[in-house]
Amino acid sequence: MAGTELPIEEHDIVIIGAGLSGVNAAHRLRTELPHRSFVILEARDVIGGTWSFFKYPGMRSDSSLRSFGFPWYPWKHSHKIATAAELCEYIEDAARTDGSYDKIQFQHRVVQSDWSSEEQKWTLEIDNNGSKKLFKANFLFTCNGYYSYEKAMQSPVPGIENFEGEVVHPQWWPEDLDYSDKRVVIIGSGATAITLLPEMADKAKSLTMLQRTPSYVVSMDRSSKMEKFLSAWLPLTWVHWIGRCIDMWFEVFISELCLLSPRLGRFLITQDLDKKLPKKVDAAIHFNPTYGPFQQRLCLTPDDEFFNALHRDNVEIVTDVIDTTEKDGILLKSGRKLPADMIVTATGLHVQILSGIRPRVDGKDIDVGQQYAWRGCLIEGIPNLATVFGYVTTTWTPGADSMTKLGIRVLKQMEADDASSVVPFIERTEGMPRFLSTNAKSSYFVKAADRIPKVTGKGPFYGRLNLVVDLWALWFGSMRDGLVYTKREAKKTK
Repeated sequence: MAGTELPIEEHDIVIIGAGLSGVNAAHRLRTELPHRSFVILEARDVIGGTWSFFKYPGMRSDSSLRSFGFPWYPWKHSHKIATAAELCEYIEDAARTDGSYDKIQFQHRVVQSDWSSEEQKWTLEIDNNGSKKLFKANFLFTCNGYYSYEKAMQSPVPGIENFEGEVVHPQWWPEDLDYSDKRVVIIGSGATAITLLPEMADKAKSLTMLQRTPSYVVSMDRSSKMEKFLSAWLPLTWVHWIGRCIDMWFEVFISELCLLSPRLGRFLITQDLDKKLPKKVDAAIHFNPTYGPFQQRLCLTPDDEFFNALHRDNVEIVTDVIDTTEKDGILLKSGRKLPADMIVTATGLHVQILSGIRPRVDGKDIDVGQQYAWRGCLIEGIPNLATVFGYVTTTWTPGADSMTKLGIRVLKQMEADDASSVVPFIERTEGMPRFLSTNAKSSYFVKAADRIPKVTGKGPFYGRLNLVVDLWALWFGSMRDGLVYTKREAKKTK
């Protein structure tokens, strides 16, 4: 840690990240703990997180903005699927209206975090556009997402070094990229590939989505006739609340139904695919995943735009395995060659928690991947730190909001006990369960198993299950079971 000659700024609470989760956390703190001072540290020079970072064509939400948006700030548009630009505008409007925007300090990237039991405070070393400074705080809310901005998941494409065309990863999409009249192959089957294909179809000479394994793709109407009707009679806040309840709880119902009965879920999702697909596309081959619905995130296509794009003569979907990449295309294990001038590698994210930084507690580095998570929010052995982590197989924001509220409830318990710190504690026993704290089966989560906190599946050390479980824990769960509080008097006595 840098020396004390650096500028020091002190706050009660520091929020790390100015995306959806960070702005929501700021609102919750302002309304529920108005007497506590806080600041939001944002590594970049813009608000919005993911939605201001990715620049690939068609970047949009894959959930309804009634549930994906803030519970306390209505989405004002009639369409429920938002573009990245619309989302950034919405987040900034919400932050400015709420007053949280003024709390953001941009270009403040946390490079190290140290907890001192003697001080009962965190000291954060900050890179402020090349200059260093220090922040001190009693409590941290980490709202910086779950993936790296600097690197993507390692998913090598055999022989890619032989390719003489252009290779593009969606995470670093050049804003001036021209793919007009080019033969493009998109490698991937997730949300990014599903979004890219219909957007690129108009300009590309040929467009092939190459997937090793299929995904579930479901359609959603961009707008709701019911909400349009209600908007003519009710205030916007009422319409937003009604729409949020319907979308959020329907998703909870259908996701739990599919997890309990995967066969029924598969039937419900795929029953009308043949009507939406052209005859050249066999649903049994290209839309028949090996996993059950909601074990990975379902891919969303607004108004059937992905299925409609497959009807075009210049678009196809291929399910196969890459043998090697040649100078002018991709050779498949089946023997077929896909000619290409451009390859888009939509192969996944590099998952990391706490922006990849290992926090130090009294000088000791803590590897979060080896620790257990308390109710998916606090991490064993790390005092006064709440990780705000939403749902990854369903809509993110309800989960992130419930974790923020849980962190605030812990803070209120600290105040009631006159405690200066709280830390999860679990008694380690031989052979105790070690499940991932997130239940997603996506390859980029599975490959990141060593970096993700663990859970036992019992008591307060359970993983992120669903909104019902999390709300029950928030409203009725013990704020003492599995937690150790340090009273201020005890510290003074010491």
